[in-house]
Amino acid sequence: MDHALAARTWIMGIVNVTPDSFSDGGLHLDPGQAVARGLELLEEGADILDIGGESTRPGADPVPAEEELRRVLPVVRGLRAATPALVSVDTSKSEVARAVLDEGADIINNIDAVHLETGLLQGVAAAGAGLILMHMKGTPRTMQANPHYQDVLAEVREFLGQRLDVAQAYGVAPESVVLDPGIGFGKRLEDNLALLRGLDGLAGLGRPVLVGVSRKSFIGKILNTLPQDRLEGTIAASVLALAVGAHILRVHDVRAVKRAALVADAILTGEAPAPPGERREPRYAQ
Repeated sequence: MDHALAARTWIMGIVNVTPDSFSDGGLHLDPGQAVARGLELLEEGADILDIGGESTRPGADPVPAEEELRRVLPVVRGLRAATPALVSVDTSKSEVARAVLDEGADIINNIDAVHLETGLLQGVAAAGAGLILMHMKGTPRTMQANPHYQDVLAEVREFLGQRLDVAQAYGVAPESVVLDPGIGFGKRLEDNLALLRGLDGLAGLGRPVLVGVSRKSFIGKILNTLPQDRLEGTIAASVLALAVGAHILRVHDVRAVKRAALVADAILTGEAPAPPGERREPRYAQ
């Protein structure tokens, strides 16, 4: 994915085709509605669309691969027919990854890098696709049951480095990999805050970093708000994340976060946004 990343923050727009996601479950179950939502997010400024067919909210039960494919395949097909934009699928299952890559998906966003399936890695390698590896303690069903760390940043960094090595051992090109510290996935409030403050500590791994803070519960705890009322907190956390090392922001509210990121990037780089089509070196390579 190196060639696709420019010297600015990239925005990944979320399209959940699930009945039970914590913030937008059930809104885009119909494939046509999901495709329309994806195209709307591209108009708002998304660089990547991330399609999810299995809820990963705390306490969520797993979904069989057949059901996950029933949800995501029509959306991938519809988006691929409508746009050349980058399409990511949020899955940890080999059969789902292979099927969506066959239909033209560009990236596999694997939240369960603890249990990396050989078939998933081989499928990504064979397709020359992008791969996002995320840290999570436990499973979505158990991850918030008393998570504990001695040094959360060091432990997350060590885990992601090990998973990067495993991916490369199965043929995934290192330049195709993005790392995600897993904000909210098996972390307490203080763990999330420590990770966001210390994102630059992941720079030594040499890969771009994706951060997903959108509408998450740590923001709700700070603001005492429901998921749909966490926009200001999402923007604040996103901007501070990009200031200390994030390269891709995964969000629901693309337009607002995109605008905030454009201003933040201009301040950090001292440059106005690049004209469309102009290429610059990725920030993480500088």
